[in-house]
Amino acid sequence: MSASTRRRGPKIVAIGGGTGLSTMLRGLKLHTEDLTAIVTVADDGGGSGVLRRDLGMPPPGDIRHCMEALANAEPVMEQLLSYRFPEGSGGLTGQSFGNLILAALNGIYPSFDEAVARMSEVLAISGRILPVTNEDIQLEATFENGTSVVGESKIFQFKKAQDCRIRSVRLLPERPAALPAALEAIRRADLILLGPGSLYTSVIPDLLVDGITEAVCRSGALKMYICNIMTQDGETEGMTASEHVAALLQHSAPGLVDLCLCNSAPVRPGLVERYREEDAAPIVVDREAVEALGVELVSRPIASETSNYARHSVTRLAQAVMDIYEERAHTRIF
Repeated sequence: MSASTRRRGPKIVAIGGGTGLSTMLRGLKLHTEDLTAIVTVADDGGGSGVLRRDLGMPPPGDIRHCMEALANAEPVMEQLLSYRFPEGSGGLTGQSFGNLILAALNGIYPSFDEAVARMSEVLAISGRILPVTNEDIQLEATFENGTSVVGESKIFQFKKAQDCRIRSVRLLPERPAALPAALEAIRRADLILLGPGSLYTSVIPDLLVDGITEAVCRSGALKMYICNIMTQDGETEGMTASEHVAALLQHSAPGLVDLCLCNSAPVRPGLVERYREEDAAPIVVDREAVEALGVELVSRPIASETSNYARHSVTRLAQAVMDIYEERAHTRIF
């Protein structure tokens, strides 16, 4: 695709976090130059959690993954971003070098979003990456048995111990202020994408930030939820596609999304067995139940054919998103 064709691409906003969001960004950057990722900052585990506790900064991990996906840097810089210090490195064990760069920039500049912007310039990223908020937030999950736990990294084990579903999640403090640039990006978008990614810990937390749900609902853009391929152990075991959509709407508002994109390609038998050992399975696509929620369901073969995991294909997912957008763009007023 030529540079001139890319410049004619739509204004796309992708909201979420984790590996799913970065996978989608890798493909979308080939279709448009006006691409904005709005990224969750609720993570408190791993290297990000260490920096958050030690330095009082927002977690950099999900931001870094998006930067790796959108960077136009030299190969050695890409390797540096993803490098993790090995065992025996003292306090640096397991820490990502990319996280440390962001931590340093956060110390130099007055706000986390400005640190992200400066690092984005260094990496010459395609598009723009925005933390959904600059505020220090925690994620609390409440389960169907009435118990609750605070901390994104604690939800998995707590859910396994309770052996029941998550009923709801909320941010502490509730409704933190959204980054103004994130609200502006949503306002001007032609296409808004939610997911793919962990439903309760990557996608929904963004919608709980003050103004984000309202901005998405007011937008005249085509709004699409990209459903995961598999259920997630410790988070969404046994949940169908309609239950994913229902949870999304429960934590936001009616009319949040126009359609739900699901995978129609079969997951390889070997992968199904591997995931079954982890208490995960392909998500059941219950079309009638999804559409009863007022959301159109669209199925496309968007699973990777080569990955050793049941994940979205970078190229297939991006092409499916763009095809759906182009099919519907002429019927919408932006």
